[in-house]
Amino acid sequence: MKEILLETKNIEKSYSGNVVLKDISLVIRKGEVHALMGENGAGKSTLVKIITGVVKANFGSVLYDGKPLVINHPKEIFDLGIGIVYQEFNLMPDLTVAQNIFIGREPEGRLKGFLDEKKTNAMAKEILDELECDIDPERKVGSLSVAEQQMVEIAKSLSYNCRLLIMDEPTAALTDHEIQVLFGIVRKLRERDVAIIYISHRMSDLDAIVDTVSVLRDGNLISTRVYEPQLKDRLICEMVGRDLTQQFPPRPDYKRGDLTLEVEHLNSGKRLHDISFQAYQGEILGIVGLMGAGRTEMLKAVFGAFRKNSGKIKVRGKEVTIRSPKDAIRIGIAYLTEDRKKDGLFLGLSIKENMISSSYDAFSARGFMNDQKAEDAVREYGKKMSIRMHSSRQTAGTLSGGNQQKVMVAKWLCNQARILIFDEPTRGIDVKSKYEIYELMYELVQAGVTIIMISSEMPEVLGMSDRILVMNDGRIVGDIPKEEATQERILQYEMMEV
Repeated sequence: MKEILLETKNIEKSYSGNVVLKDISLVIRKGEVHALMGENGAGKSTLVKIITGVVKANFGSVLYDGKPLVINHPKEIFDLGIGIVYQEFNLMPDLTVAQNIFIGREPEGRLKGFLDEKKTNAMAKEILDELECDIDPERKVGSLSVAEQQMVEIAKSLSYNCRLLIMDEPTAALTDHEIQVLFGIVRKLRERDVAIIYISHRMSDLDAIVDTVSVLRDGNLISTRVYEPQLKDRLICEMVGRDLTQQFPPRPDYKRGDLTLEVEHLNSGKRLHDISFQAYQGEILGIVGLMGAGRTEMLKAVFGAFRKNSGKIKVRGKEVTIRSPKDAIRIGIAYLTEDRKKDGLFLGLSIKENMISSSYDAFSARGFMNDQKAEDAVREYGKKMSIRMHSSRQTAGTLSGGNQQKVMVAKWLCNQARILIFDEPTRGIDVKSKYEIYELMYELVQAGVTIIMISSEMPEVLGMSDRILVMNDGRIVGDIPKEEATQERILQYEMMEV
């Protein structure tokens, strides 16, 4: 058996009397990929924050190389050879890729006090090449997609001489090719005796790289065992506390209704070319494509967040002018962003303030807020979506990723939008929360709402979409009915020359 690198002993943590971790004892060994599984809110992120010194445990200890791990400032973890890739990125958008990777460690130039940018860029390119990641080290991080930012986070962590690497949902925003590249890097690190704590909700990740798996539920350690593929159903049962017999809810009986959204010959900059498509009442329209295909750009152009060069948009048969998201919201179009931290929520505001942020007029009269009406809405959608919260005054930033996602959905439901654009609706959330969001999507289409869903998860696209549009190089190259959709056919469209 391999040597122990890190050990947590009887860790307990509570906030204002709310216990989030209870008596957690784990062993992480050198050269081992140890998966940490559990629903959002199970305590995984809190445990990681205790290990890395971001928060302090109320009771218990952490041993590293057999000695107590004492971290007075989170920056000290890097000197100890501990790297971390958070689910919510920790990058500086106004700096370049290279500057983000080596922030605070840039090599000096010939003149004292001046940095050697050329060498910094070369060092960054070397790491990115190892990741098979074609990103210019001199690009500003703010111009990168979510998937590209994820790869920069991974490169930043690998730039340290890691002995322990903690990865929180590292594949959530990556394409299949990027995931395979990442798995290759993980295997190389394992061969070098690096210990890896791997947090993921994607069961398919486990088969590829995981050696040991631990399950947390409601702050309790439920099990730790050597991972085997046949354990998946058991793990899901342990995570949710009951049997979950299927990945998707049974499809209810609903039929496609009237045409609600028409996009004709839309062009935007050098990214989008002659885009035309239709979406219908009571339909889930899936949008797929490899990274850089233009999925998000297309729907942001429809929503008014990207400038259009030409093209028409019609809503319920009438041509509309959408110059900004405000115009789109006014006519009943909502956009649930893939990056909830940056664009979706006000993390420093309360759950109530977030939920009503897109529909203040509906909760106010003569300039005064109807607080009771707002509280009723929070209670209604909180119950409907099983949002774990102490009160409506709790700040959104204190919620788990899955509960933040639900608050973002509730924000648009309060707005009574009739065309909902979901961009990666289940990115980084657990199986139970995914199931609840799928159930909600079915409820919405039964009520006549139009849903347009961008997703990088092929099972999700095939399992939930009534029709699938395939994008390639800024163009729509395929329009596939549910009955004819297969992974192989979608991939053919995604990889064809256009």
